Amino acid sequence: MKFRSEQGILAEALGALSRIASTRNAGTPALSGVKMNLTGDVLVLSSTDNDVAMQFVIPVGGDTDGQALVTARVLNDIVRVMPSGKVTIEIAGDVATVSAGRSQFTIPTLNAIEFPRTSPPNGDAITIPSADFKGALSQVVLAASKDPGKHHLNAVLMTSTPAGLRLVATDGYRMAMRDLPGGATGNIDQFLIPSRALSELQRLLDMADEVTVRFSDTYATFQTPSMTLTTRLINAQYPPYINIIPRDSTNLAVVNREELLDALRRTGVLASDTAPVRIRMSNEGARLTVTLPDGSTSVEDIDAQFTGEEITVAFNADYLAGGVDACGSEEITIATSVSNKPAVIRPAGSDTYLYLLMPQRL
Repeated sequence: MKFRSEQGILAEALGALSRIASTRNAGTPALSGVKMNLTGDVLVLSSTDNDVAMQFVIPVGGDTDGQALVTARVLNDIVRVMPSGKVTIEIAGDVATVSAGRSQFTIPTLNAIEFPRTSPPNGDAITIPSADFKGALSQVVLAASKDPGKHHLNAVLMTSTPAGLRLVATDGYRMAMRDLPGGATGNIDQFLIPSRALSELQRLLDMADEVTVRFSDTYATFQTPSMTLTTRLINAQYPPYINIIPRDSTNLAVVNREELLDALRRTGVLASDTAPVRIRMSNEGARLTVTLPDGSTSVEDIDAQFTGEEITVAFNADYLAGGVDACGSEEITIATSVSNKPAVIRPAGSDTYLYLLMPQRL
């Protein structure tokens, strides 16, 4: 097998594939590899860790058809440092030669026969505008749990609503929900998609105008003309998220998003998991304070339009900043009832995004 490819195109594909390839499965070396399959001037690159599989189709200058398996991390590191222009990869026996300009590397190949085959779902297709889907993922994935012990929360719930598509994620301390009205053609049931797979997909959605989604009982596939990502679904019961959204919020503050983020960045210097940021909201505006056991304090005052009764609520500063930032609007609203009940943060004037945050003890 022998082909030539543009360094930038090949490096972008290998960068994504090397993040998918397993680095922990010593019993199956093939899972650490990227499989290259060349037919004419079309190169198909694939990697998997048996839970997530990714495939790229890129145009190349083909010389000799064939297939080979090479360690993904090593090949990515090599191609990434090659000079811009054409990179040539040639496989002879069990050796791969990578060259560009006056640089040349030789590395061993792996046994391509051991590389797992994947069968993408063949269910009904759902088409979603890529820009809308990427924006929604950026607002929701941040709330998914990273705790391996909470497997059912290491996911984003994807489901249909009468108005379109809905994405939901929670880690038990916060919840993000984004509706895409009319953002998809086709209907789906409820599926739990690993947040790790969606985080990787989010990086790649600039490649096309639309992404096509298909589901089976156990897998989901996201496809553009040049990229396919297939992930195993999480088989678990998702919490009844609708039930935890407060319906009786009596206080509402409207604040400038950037002003609040700036205040949180400064108070965050002292804030921690055990030292929350306290926000007092009243007709006089909003005051953020952090107090440490050694007497250190941080105080920030910002403007706020407030209706309701004065209230002080304590939050994890990083979680609060994440939700405020994700709103993306010029102004946001913070709805509260009492200091020990969740707050609901939304972009002002929009009901398509909701970020619910549990308070900490005052």
